[in-house]
Amino acid sequence: MKRSVLFYLLCLLSWAAIAQNSVQDTSWVKANYTKTEHYISMRDGVKLFTAIYTPKDDSQAYPIIMQRTPYSVRPYGENSYRRTLGPNGYLMREKYIFVYQDARGRYKSEGNFREMTPAIENKKSNKDVDESSDTYDTIEWLLKNTKNNGKVGQWGISFPGYYSSAGLPNAHPAMAAVSPQAPMSDEFIGDDCYHNGAFFLMDNFGFYSGFDGPKSNDGTNYKSHFNAEYNDAYKYFLDFGPLKKSNAAPYFADPNCIWRQTTAHPVYDEFWQSRNIKNHLKNIKPAVLVVGGWFDAEDLYGALKTYAAIEKQSPGNNNRLVMGPWTHGGWAARAWKRFAQYQFGTDVNRYYQEEIETRFFNFYLKGKGAFDQPEVTVFETGSNQWRHYEVWPPKNSAPVSYYFGEKGSLSSQKQGNASGSTTYESDPAKPVPYTNVISGHRNNEYMAEDQRFASRRPDVVSFQTDTLMEDLTLTGEIVANLMVSMTGSDADFIVKVIDVWPAGSTVPAPNEGDKPIVMDGYQQMVRAEVLRGKFRNSFSKPEPFVKDKIEKVTMKLNEVAHTFKKGHRVMVQIQSSWFPLVDRNPQKFVNIFEASESDFQKSRITIHHDAKNPSSITLPVMR
Repeated sequence: MKRSVLFYLLCLLSWAAIAQNSVQDTSWVKANYTKTEHYISMRDGVKLFTAIYTPKDDSQAYPIIMQRTPYSVRPYGENSYRRTLGPNGYLMREKYIFVYQDARGRYKSEGNFREMTPAIENKKSNKDVDESSDTYDTIEWLLKNTKNNGKVGQWGISFPGYYSSAGLPNAHPAMAAVSPQAPMSDEFIGDDCYHNGAFFLMDNFGFYSGFDGPKSNDGTNYKSHFNAEYNDAYKYFLDFGPLKKSNAAPYFADPNCIWRQTTAHPVYDEFWQSRNIKNHLKNIKPAVLVVGGWFDAEDLYGALKTYAAIEKQSPGNNNRLVMGPWTHGGWAARAWKRFAQYQFGTDVNRYYQEEIETRFFNFYLKGKGAFDQPEVTVFETGSNQWRHYEVWPPKNSAPVSYYFGEKGSLSSQKQGNASGSTTYESDPAKPVPYTNVISGHRNNEYMAEDQRFASRRPDVVSFQTDTLMEDLTLTGEIVANLMVSMTGSDADFIVKVIDVWPAGSTVPAPNEGDKPIVMDGYQQMVRAEVLRGKFRNSFSKPEPFVKDKIEKVTMKLNEVAHTFKKGHRVMVQIQSSWFPLVDRNPQKFVNIFEASESDFQKSRITIHHDAKNPSSITLPVMR
């Protein structure tokens, strides 16, 4: 399987949302819409390729819904039509002017592409351009050159979600409704490239191998930098060895490619800080609907933090958050009734597409119907039901610390023992796999996978509560506070929060008539995150650990909305590798992208949990 498959899967989500009531070919779109193609000039003279689908019924003026994308607006040619238009099939039939634009420097658009273009708050001339100005200039042209009602909306998933966010600062007055969906927001702290300074190896390697290779002369395709074929990602990347060889032929030999840019900045420097769009989400005027998925392996962070940034920096905003039981872009699928071992009992996508997304755009762009959706709508896993709140996290969510103890105990009562610790040996030559599945691509279900394969390893330590006597619902952010020491000078810390199912548990089979699925002892991952230890005090100024010195490591995990049912247990697992999802840490304080094989070393890592040095995890418990 070629590694560029991840790239193309992501593109498919952006090219055509296969939503409710969608058609299987282009006939319906062609019968109801007229397609035109244009090069729209930006203020600096660069022209962006844009495809416009206008309803053939010209009896009225229509609002505009646009998507800006680096993944191509294909198919190209005015006689070649998309199978679907807009965010979902309901909106396609509502009749809008649907606009798709190749972002600056991508595919048929002119100019130079920049990964998450740095925003320019104070533009001094027409040469100062960013995604906000490109969005503004595009809208200005559309208002003058289409039969519209003067209102514009924007949406997108993943990278197009970022473009939706980036169009919000200093938005055009006609921009009335924007939906950033799984938007990239900060690629060093929590989206895509790095998580808390730890490099997401497998995804980056596969994505960038096909994303920005040489462009064809007609601008319709890109040639991959290379094609790596493997069926066992764990073995492939372990055999690959130190990553410094990736920056040469036959891999990422082009010094200007994005992989090289990404690996050239292994700390949170100006390169990453300037691309953090969250800092620019101030005084936002359009109505905003931020959408994300609890099982989104790419941009869970981006959805949650984009919403939070608007809330914090834009007083009086009209901002809403929807979080469902979805993977990356799963809300655009035809239906969504189950994921991994979760059975939702209903099609959550129909509810979202029909009752939330369609009503949002119809109300703000057409003035049709009402949109009285609560501020926050989240799907609570475990109990498998939608919850509605006026703030996020909800007011009745309170932080409760659970302390690690002897014999793997986890309790809300602070440990009284004078001594106590748990030690494991982390070996970069034998990293802990992120999944129990042997595959050439990322296991998309790893975020809900059974963790028994990991808990059996000596380099993974576990702490768990007693059997719960009543339901325990967590809603909000999780924070781990670890007191650690080690024999090396650096280490990764992966913290996992797990729902342990009791003996005899089953869940209904997805197909009627099949036997129930046995969940006896299942260790269902609820949330997990990684922190590269050298960034424990600063993402910009990494620091080595001192051998055997006890230090505090605090890390935030993304929010959750999950109910641990009566009879279950809460488990916390800690480990120092998560491979090949995350690259191997040599456990030596070095630039990992310049490390040699000799730099990789074993390390004995100790989690302290005594009265003087308590380790704990703070859970957001609903009262």
